[in-house]
Amino acid sequence: MATNLKTIKWKHFVNYIAVSVFTIIFAVMSLTGFLKSSDMYMLEKIAIAIILAVSLSMVVGFLGELSLGHAGFMCVGAYLGGKASLILEPIIGEGVLCLLISIIVGGLVAAIFGIIIGLPALRLRGDYLAIVTLAFGEIVRSVFMNSSDESFGGALGLNTPRYDKYTLFIFAFVLVLLCLAVVQNLIRSKHGRAITSIRDNEIAAKATGINVTKYKLLVFTISSFFAGVAGVLYSFSNYTVQSSKFNYNYSIEILVMVVLGGMGSINGAIISATLITFLDVQLQTILTGDLAVLQDLFYALILIILVIYNNAPSLKGFREKYNLNLLLTKFKKTHDPSHVHDDEAKWDRVPTKIQMDEVLSVDIQPQSSYTPDKSDKEEK
Repeated sequence: MATNLKTIKWKHFVNYIAVSVFTIIFAVMSLTGFLKSSDMYMLEKIAIAIILAVSLSMVVGFLGELSLGHAGFMCVGAYLGGKASLILEPIIGEGVLCLLISIIVGGLVAAIFGIIIGLPALRLRGDYLAIVTLAFGEIVRSVFMNSSDESFGGALGLNTPRYDKYTLFIFAFVLVLLCLAVVQNLIRSKHGRAITSIRDNEIAAKATGINVTKYKLLVFTISSFFAGVAGVLYSFSNYTVQSSKFNYNYSIEILVMVVLGGMGSINGAIISATLITFLDVQLQTILTGDLAVLQDLFYALILIILVIYNNAPSLKGFREKYNLNLLLTKFKKTHDPSHVHDDEAKWDRVPTKIQMDEVLSVDIQPQSSYTPDKSDKEEK
């Protein structure tokens, strides 16, 4: 039993444990009456932000494609899941069953839209894909805004039932655990290695027989599904779903969470989503009236600073000298030479007894003549 525990890579389960402990603590506080309503609402927003950041990290961080329409898929899930809850509420009432069915409906519809948009759009790359996904988000928002009052509420929004505030954030964090399980197991599987290979070099991935379109569509669909799930949670967290919420600025806010946490880092996405949501709630209470426009400026400045820091050639030495991975390795007491981190199997990082320069070097100098020795003559 002890041997089996030693073989477990506990670092793969740190985020599960942290989220579970976090949820249990606040659930006990909520059920015992020690948690304020404003704190419950903030926890709901944090859980929604984590799902959005982790799901977008699949596309941006692991697949290497830029998507600016994540808020559009969330909008689809919020409206369709909210509409499903309105239909189901008179039949089965407000409860866990209504919540689960609405989440499934909103997530599946968002995934279907992800497939429809992904089939033609994922043949594009770079800025072109970003423009197409941005256009999709704006089109979806405009369609719901101009809908009739009987269908989706029009410009005033769709009135949805508010779920019990004492337990909604608990279900939201359970869905966070589900999102982490799906994303992490996919990335650490052979399919995840194929996805990261597409990010590193798409041409080489095609040459090795990887179905690039299949994996791109798979990642895009899963990401859209969880964005739709986050949208359903948003509809249950608010009394009204308005299309103005899911604009371009909200997609940028989700992208900032991914970039701030580190491209391809799930734990970083969780931490950054938590911090940005907490700051967002605090800034809403501080920046009121005409100062509210400074909130969008805050996100823009963060994104600009991060892009400059990650790409400026003059900061390359600073980034290599002062980074979190290097600091963590210094605190480790022992180092196993056979252990190589993911995506770090480079010759200059793999510890060997013989340097690779020595292996590749030769003793024969250019323009030098070779004189056979006595043994060579005897063999002849």
